[in-house]
Amino acid sequence: MSSTLRPVATTEAARRPGRWLALSVLVLAVLLVAVDATVLGLATPYISEDLEPTGTQLLWIGDVYSFVIAGLLVSMGSLGDRIGRKRILLCGATAFGAISVLNAYATTPETMILARALLGVAGATLMPATLALIRNLFHDPRERSLAIGIWGAVASAGTAVGPIVGGFLLEHFWWGSVFLINLPVMAVLVLVGSRLLPESRNPSPGPWDLVSVVLSLVGMIGVVYAVKEAATHGLTWETTAAGVLGAAALYWFVRRQLTLPTPLLDMRLFRSRGFSGAVLADLLTVLGLSGLVFFLSQYLQLVQGRGPFEAGLAELPAAVGAVAAGLVAGHAARRFSVRAVVSGGLAAVGLALAALTVLDRSTDYLFLGTALLVVGVGAGFSFTVTADVILSSVPKEQAGAASAVSETAYELGAALGIAVLGSIMTGVYRGFSAPAGTPAAAHESLGGAVEAAGHLPPDTARQLLASAREAFVDGLGLAAGAGAVVLLATAVAAWFLLRDQRL
Repeated sequence: MSSTLRPVATTEAARRPGRWLALSVLVLAVLLVAVDATVLGLATPYISEDLEPTGTQLLWIGDVYSFVIAGLLVSMGSLGDRIGRKRILLCGATAFGAISVLNAYATTPETMILARALLGVAGATLMPATLALIRNLFHDPRERSLAIGIWGAVASAGTAVGPIVGGFLLEHFWWGSVFLINLPVMAVLVLVGSRLLPESRNPSPGPWDLVSVVLSLVGMIGVVYAVKEAATHGLTWETTAAGVLGAAALYWFVRRQLTLPTPLLDMRLFRSRGFSGAVLADLLTVLGLSGLVFFLSQYLQLVQGRGPFEAGLAELPAAVGAVAAGLVAGHAARRFSVRAVVSGGLAAVGLALAALTVLDRSTDYLFLGTALLVVGVGAGFSFTVTADVILSSVPKEQAGAASAVSETAYELGAALGIAVLGSIMTGVYRGFSAPAGTPAAAHESLGGAVEAAGHLPPDTARQLLASAREAFVDGLGLAAGAGAVVLLATAVAAWFLLRDQRL
């Protein structure tokens, strides 16, 4: 539609002064969440040494943050539509900073688990609110595409900055410092955002249905927990019960949304082929990439012997590629087509993962870095355009709920990917032949093997590490191959699901 046919209010909104400065505040929140999601993995060995958690407690320290976020994203996105996206963003940012202090100074495993859960509650307010505010700040489609590209680029940059900053802090300070870096970022976000961000909300929101909130929380936590536990420990009656309870809660949630006059999440959004196709593409893409993301840092540190800071730098090409692609993705989708850019990006990621199936202990970094660059470029094109499609497919009054669906797809995809690809990886790893006297913990993880080797005679330790590292690399190659199949299949599906889709 030509600009002469647009309503005057839309044109004025598109020219709102200060919108790009407001965007800079929003990407601060994105950067913070992305960094926080990556630094804990680096700090885990130090937390284990200091707090001495049991194996189960350590798993909860690592997982409870993502469990709570996955369970509350839709509820918080809908709450922002009702009470105001600026209000919920600033409240969530303030809480995120305060709870980060609790994380940093936790003295027991129980306190750490509670602090991570509370951080998940605060984190669930941030991502949907930022995308929803972008939808309401930028009414011009081309400007909105660029803004979403910048949003996605900063999120990608954060995943690379996290290991680098975290590695530097862990090499020079105590583990709590990786949480305290949140404070200055949140302070800037709250102080500047309160002045620059415009408030927006659904003018006819209806009540916030608490029953739906509980069903969403129980459903997502139950399903994600069951998937992760089944992959790690196999099917048990507790895991099966959690999965059944979660699935039942989600079914009840969907049925309730279809009957409420003002639902927490309007299920009619999924009738749009573009919306559903973009959400499915995001979920499957994250699923296919999760094995690489989760295990690559261990490969760089425990197989190739790099320090935390050097390992973080080694992963930088993926972020560089994602940032560059994200900034031009909207232009490319208009010049060619949505489905060409999304499918092409996913196919590139799939081919790069296929190339990584030949990794070995001495793989040259030029090969690895090139593959990571291609992964970043492909993911940057795909994620940026699908985010634009999701936001463009819904009325701006429902931007918060739609953004939350997009973020939930990421969380669920990551949980499923780590579970499925992680089980493939673990199954291959556990079967390695170890010398006599090797502790059982060495077969649980490569980190356990490295720890066990420190207490064995030199010759036995060398044999153990050689076998464990070879098995780890074999498992990583198989997980990369499985991820490649998922990504290439998703590229084909996106080609059909996003047919005739336009930004």
